Amino acid sequence: QLQLVESGGGLVQPGGSLRLSCVVSGHTVDSYAIGWFRQAPGKEREGVSCISSSGPMIHYVDSVKGRFTISRDNAKNTVYLQMNNLKPEDTAIYYCAAGSFHGVRTDQSQYDYWGQGTQVTVSS
Repeated sequence: QLQLVESGGGLVQPGGSLRLSCVVSGHTVDSYAIGWFRQAPGKEREGVSCISSSGPMIHYVDSVKGRFTISRDNAKNTVYLQMNNLKPEDTAIYYCAAGSFHGVRTDQSQYDYWGQGTQVTVSS
């Protein structure tokens, strides 16, 4: 059974940075595509970024392009989401998820395993 644990969330001022980590256990992280999703209060969960199991192929939602960077450290079985120039609208619970498909996908139903989430709050 694959398990995912997110960390790195917190309170940051607008323009600040955070790095989220998603530690995968139960299998090697490079066997799965890993996606980052977020859910803001009162809103549906949306895909933020995804990195494929090989290649890698990477996808970002338009609202974070140029500010967020996804990366994978196979030795640590960890996927990161570096978030720079954070904005109040980035406030949300951030989840990582794993899917056993090739390429990158934003359809949440394609992901089989989910973490519990980490809160990111951007506020002055």
